[in-house]
Formats: sequence, C-alpha cells, structure tokens
Amino acid sequence: MKVFVTVGTTSFDKLIETITSSEAVQALRARGYECLVLQVGRGSLLPDADSCPHILLEAFRFKDSIAQDIKQADLVISHAGAGSCLETLGAGKPLLVVINEKLMDNHQLELARQLHMDSHLLYCTCSTLTETLRTMDLSVLQPFMPGQPKKFANFLDKALGVQ
Repeated sequence: MKVFVTVGTTSFDKLIETITSSEAVQALRARGYECLVLQVGRGSLLPDADSCPHILLEAFRFKDSIAQDIKQADLVISHAGAGSCLETLGAGKPLLVVINEKLMDNHQLELARQLHMDSHLLYCTCSTLTETLRTMDLSVLQPFMPGQPKKFANFLDKALGVQ
C-alpha cells in the first residue's frame, strides 16, 4: 500500500521530517503501508530514497500535476491548503491533514476542522502525527461530493466565519 504526502507549493519541512522519522515509518509499516511518496515543495529537505529504511521512499519537489500520485495512493497526508484538500477529497481518497502551526493566520485549521466535523478527513499536527497514524480509523470518513459550487461556497463561508 502507498502513502502520498504533499505540502503543495509551500515549504513544510516539519511535516517531511516527522513523516520520515523512524517512529512514523514504523506506524505506517504496522498498518501495511510499504511505499511513501513525498512532494516536498520549496522545503529545504529532499530525502534520499535510502534515507528511510524499512519503507520504499520517493521524493520530489514539484510536478505539473499530482493527480496521478493521489490516484495511486491508499492514503494521502497533506498540508491544509484548500487546493490539496479538495483535489484529494474529489479523488475519493482517505485524507489526513497535518496543520502547520507556524502559520500566523491559520485559516487552514478552520478549513480542516470543518471538513473533519463533516467526517470528510482526519487532522492532526506534526507533534501528534505518529500517534494519529497509530490510532486512526479511516472507515469513519464520508465521501465529499465534488461539483456543487454553491454548496462549497457556503461551506467555505461557514468554515472561514464569513456570513
């Protein structure tokens, strides 16, 4: 099974550092994941394929499209950017969002919290990622129905507190 991790166009080194830690890799392996694909964006970390023993690792900065990586993944772990979340949910893939606590105006937390309350994704922080990987129940997630712009606009207004 394959995990795809994306940070979008930003840098989120703490997520890359945490997901490639021996504890996180051990939690992934315990759940049957054998391959970890990392899209690291503008971050300073670009792990080598052999830097993570016990799991097949591939890392890249950017591609024209990550749609194929999402499609091939059994689990997507993402920063909380709206584009990454919606692309993953629209593909019908289980999504674990990791909140970047260093962001000052954390509208991403509000978006992740609302999508979690609606049972579309799970979310955590880097400090709780490994424990979340150990204990998560992906069976509770409900499909997000794409293609409803009015409903999505209302959802965003609600999530961001704009009425």
